[in-house]
Amino acid sequence: MTACMALLVVMAATAQERVTLPQPNKKVKMTLFDALQQRASVREYAAKPVSDRVLSQLLWAACGVNRRGSAASQGFGAGNTDIRITAPSAINAQDITVYVCREDGAWRYDARAHALEKVSSKDLREAVADRQPFAKEAPVSLVLVSDVSKVRNHSEFGAMDAGYVSENICLACTALGLATVPRASMDKDVLARELGLGPSEQLMLNNPVGYPK
Repeated sequence: MTACMALLVVMAATAQERVTLPQPNKKVKMTLFDALQQRASVREYAAKPVSDRVLSQLLWAACGVNRRGSAASQGFGAGNTDIRITAPSAINAQDITVYVCREDGAWRYDARAHALEKVSSKDLREAVADRQPFAKEAPVSLVLVSDVSKVRNHSEFGAMDAGYVSENICLACTALGLATVPRASMDKDVLARELGLGPSEQLMLNNPVGYPK
């Protein structure tokens, strides 16, 4: 009985550490050209949470899986060649991982499974904000990390790929009625430690996200 109870506790803890996101609703009324027209950097956010339903749409737009790779392209590049994502990627490395920092902790976005995996129970938004207090007022901060080993240690490729993902976030936020601004400032030492990053994983950009104030 004791062993069974222990197993149940472990299973419950595991379930809490991984959240499968709702399927993203891709039928958004705003057109791409409307989003380009209205896109703006916003630094004030309302005290309103971003639901998992909306977060699902935003993360899929950032770098979610949008199709399978063609048979002709198998073996090309250094990345996950059986899938393609919404953002361009040098040599199809798919080196960018998005981390979601909220009041309830920090989560790694698993694009293949469209799920969140918890990596920290700490609220790391202050570390993301660093010396710009406005950023920690956003209910969500998306942190973009490049594994430069996937781009043959060309960190400039990682920076380029992070820019693509950040732009996707900006346009998706506009289309979804959210506010954001791309940022490079953050406490990289704290974030690298708390997110459990390895030597080849480099912090590139972040996007605080919320509803406009």
